[in-house]
Amino acid sequence: MSKRPIDHRPPVETALVLHPVRPGVDGARDPAARLAEARGLAEALDLAIKGAETLPLRAPVPATLLGRGKVDEIAARCAEASIDVVVVDDALTPVQQRNLERAWSAKVIDRTGLILEIFARRARTREGRLQVELARLAYERSRLVKTWTHLERQRGGLGVMSGPGETQIETDRRLLAVRIARLKRELADVRWGRRLQRDARRRAPHPTIALVGYTNAGKSTLFNRLTEASAGAGNRLFETLDPTVRAVRLPDGRPAMLSDTVGFISDLPHELVEAFRATLEAVREADVIVHVRDIAGPDTDAQAEDVRKVLAEIEAGPDAGQVMVEAWNKIDLLDEIERGRLAARARRAGETPAFPISAASGEGTDALLAALAALVDASEPVEAVLGADDGRALAWLYRHGRIVARRDEADGQVRLSVKLDGPALGRFERLFPEALFKEAAQ
Repeated sequence: MSKRPIDHRPPVETALVLHPVRPGVDGARDPAARLAEARGLAEALDLAIKGAETLPLRAPVPATLLGRGKVDEIAARCAEASIDVVVVDDALTPVQQRNLERAWSAKVIDRTGLILEIFARRARTREGRLQVELARLAYERSRLVKTWTHLERQRGGLGVMSGPGETQIETDRRLLAVRIARLKRELADVRWGRRLQRDARRRAPHPTIALVGYTNAGKSTLFNRLTEASAGAGNRLFETLDPTVRAVRLPDGRPAMLSDTVGFISDLPHELVEAFRATLEAVREADVIVHVRDIAGPDTDAQAEDVRKVLAEIEAGPDAGQVMVEAWNKIDLLDEIERGRLAARARRAGETPAFPISAASGEGTDALLAALAALVDASEPVEAVLGADDGRALAWLYRHGRIVARRDEADGQVRLSVKLDGPALGRFERLFPEALFKEAAQ
């Protein structure tokens, strides 16, 4: 008789998702969309969702957030459906989390803890794992409350003259502080290596473009479309955590470096913003920022405002003097009437140009690339006069610049009007000092 194979997969936990609706706080948000987002976050942790609902919240209760009647009602539902985890799409204090776990006899996780858990599962690089662990420890440090009796025990000293020693909770806090300090040192070493990589890229004559946007807006799909890469992309929240950089060839052959970054989200935990600040430095140092928006979503304007807030927090974006364009993604999900209205809105866009696109089908991406080429190619053209034997210099200019005009002379010389950014121009002059440059006639 053959034995059944052992299933090593962890048991699936059942979950109930709750989104408290605070009056005056969620005014710009669609409660149904926020509930769907919270459900998506829970599903990203492979939880089996047994129910999801919004809860009107008149006034938060300090001890439990929710009123006593609602707490008792949810407790009955948890017992009836054998709920393992209750996801509360709000920020819970340590006391509220403890009291709700006691009342519901289930694990309770708030929005910050949920996002941190997703980040912990998705981080792949060493830097990403260090950043997530640092954020998680900073979050847990505030949760060291006397939830269990063992935290009240004291560790005695040596001999009768010693003091009572430190309580277990004090020991845990001290160990957490030591661990956080060590993680910060390790992360500083990793960041130094990343800084060297960025410095090397800056020395290369390639402009940089960074994709930012709300999670699941389609940044990774657009990244793959523009770079012909195969970075992880899927219809899941926080599909991409670790930054990815690839070369993209702009119109007229000009290359640029395109980076895909972690998605933003409303109420992004401050611990994560701080921990991922080094990763987001790629956004701060980009020549152009492309804000990818899910224009077909019901909360697209509110999500765009959330992205702008995070950009301001990391000192990036238009307020920091950077050039930004918006890519209005997922137009393939709109009907013809909505697409016509959207195109009219894009034409009326103010200081931030907007381009309706579909990263999935490629529609509109050519116009976006042409606009990016013009933005990173804002330098005045210069004229290079090359001899017939300057093939290396000619190839270098085609590879690192944008050829505006070319004229082949009868004597074999080649006259080029070419656009180069400052670093590229300086490097060309060092590599090929014999080439003649002068400002091109306008």
